[in-house]
Amino acid sequence: MSELSGKIVLGPHQYGKAENRVVRIYRDTARHRIRDLNVSSCLRGAFDAAHTVGDQGAVLPTDSQKQTIFTYAKTHGDGSVEEYGRALARHFVDDVEPVESARIEIEEFAWQRVPVDGVGHDHTWTRLGPEVRTAAVTVSGAGTAQREWVIGGFKDLVILKSTGSEFTGFLTDEFTVLQPADDRVLATSLTARWRFAADPADWDATYAGIRSTMIATFATRHSKALQQTLFDMGSAALEAHPCLAEIRLSAPNKHHWSFDITRFGVENNAEVFYADDRPYGLIHASVLRADAPDPGTAWDPYTGLA
Repeated sequence: MSELSGKIVLGPHQYGKAENRVVRIYRDTARHRIRDLNVSSCLRGAFDAAHTVGDQGAVLPTDSQKQTIFTYAKTHGDGSVEEYGRALARHFVDDVEPVESARIEIEEFAWQRVPVDGVGHDHTWTRLGPEVRTAAVTVSGAGTAQREWVIGGFKDLVILKSTGSEFTGFLTDEFTVLQPADDRVLATSLTARWRFAADPADWDATYAGIRSTMIATFATRHSKALQQTLFDMGSAALEAHPCLAEIRLSAPNKHHWSFDITRFGVENNAEVFYADDRPYGLIHASVLRADAPDPGTAWDPYTGLA
């Protein structure tokens, strides 16, 4: 390697207001509804002078972005999180001149009604978890040249099957001590993101359908490896939903090791396990259609939520 002497220039840059905790209560009837969001805005554009000479003339304050996010929760928050994110991204690109591209990343936290006498209460909930619904909308350009990408998904979906999984026939070397397993526990905390090629008829119903298809595939398909399971899950979701172009999956292998209780004179017939949280195998995979459109900047993250 040699020393460099070239001119120092500004590289890619972006800024925004991260993790605005927006809670919307719908009071249009006596039976209230809740939507609990974590919303981040990211603006990209002609902001070079702010970095190079400290000129803020083109910079819309992050506080202004925050105020917009909360206001739009009321004026544009009656639909899906994808539609809400789209409205925000379009506003920043269409109405704020220096902005060339805007990305909105959203996490939605689920709540369930408190049961009272067997019926869900009208205005009291308990938080579900750890699974979180996610969405990311990127809008770039203006007029007829404007492009838009929508990504839906979820993260932290913890799922486990107690059989129907194996791991055998793997490559070995002088450091391999792992023994083949023809019947093992398969568990993961799944993150899935899907890129839309077209708008679905119903965003919320499509989210529920994709999630249901992927979970059912995990449960019913015999797994020879977590890699194969991810491909099968992504393929099944793409086949069931023509509006999707691509699915990206991330799955840490939550290992469950058989615990030795035979030393105490007790048999362990794959019944007692030690759940080991780290280190863990981490598998990433993408499944896409051969004719999937160019993703453009769809996957370029702001807070890391792609």
